[in-house]
Amino acid sequence: MDNVDLDVLRRLAQWRREGHRAVLGTVTRTWGSAPRPVGAMVAVRDDGAVAGSVSGGCIEDDLSDRVRAGGAAPGRPAVVRYGVTADEASRFGLPCGGTLELVLEPIEPHSRVDELLAELEQGHRVARRLDMASGRVELAPAGDAAERVALSEAELLSTHGPGWRLLIIGAGQMSQYLAGMALALGYEVIVCDPREEYTDAWQVDGARLVRTMPDDTVTEMRPDRHTAVVALTHDPKLDDLALMEALKSEAFYVGAIGSHGNQKKRRERLLEFDLTEEQIARLHGPVGLRIGARTPPEIALAILAHMTAERYGFHVPAFGSALSS
Repeated sequence: MDNVDLDVLRRLAQWRREGHRAVLGTVTRTWGSAPRPVGAMVAVRDDGAVAGSVSGGCIEDDLSDRVRAGGAAPGRPAVVRYGVTADEASRFGLPCGGTLELVLEPIEPHSRVDELLAELEQGHRVARRLDMASGRVELAPAGDAAERVALSEAELLSTHGPGWRLLIIGAGQMSQYLAGMALALGYEVIVCDPREEYTDAWQVDGARLVRTMPDDTVTEMRPDRHTAVVALTHDPKLDDLALMEALKSEAFYVGAIGSHGNQKKRRERLLEFDLTEEQIARLHGPVGLRIGARTPPEIALAILAHMTAERYGFHVPAFGSALSS
């Protein structure tokens, strides 16, 4: 789940502590173009205040009116749809022909929002089961289960927590920007750097810092298709160690900073180890999209933009300019 939806849960918990009633909406299905993905959440307070988003604002306005009037999920979870016709799509701010389905549930103590939030803030992945008849919720560890939202007549099953991981090799200045931005996008961030002169100054809350050797770190993590590995030290002794293992894994994105000339030399070095040409071809180097980035935060943005494209299956040529050594 991304930080937008985590903030929705935080607001829900705060509203409950303040004595307000509230309704939680979860996107369960979309047809055509939709503003937010399945699993996105919105919360509406009894006075109409809204946290989160599932559209450009029109659906939220309608939900706010419903809640104030007492017509949204009055006693138990309910399914609602928006944008079934072209006229409704226009009215509710959806692209023409788009349709959005949500489950609306009144938040009660048995909704277990505080417990879910506590687990998520510890970095745990949680499976949530909502009984559509009673509104009662069961929570269980999700482990490495894939992100999913499944609605039936009886229940809504959803998986919450950091479904995507980013391993950054190097704890320098650029890594701090990349880690902070990645955390905002909902990644679990691990930063690996055995050099004390860098790790002693690390200051990004929420990113886990490890001081083990990069190849050992990658091996221990066992990168899957929800993992990205980005090497940013400019030190081949560290970057190449991580890349040797990451390129053999299922990681959806493997990148390394450095100029085109340095990347050519890097590929020649990697061929000397037990990597195939196909594995080496997976390396994004220079890392990041070509957006004219110059400063560390701009380069971090270019890297995350390329990761996002790859994550959603948009294979955009990179050849990042200005990512030189």
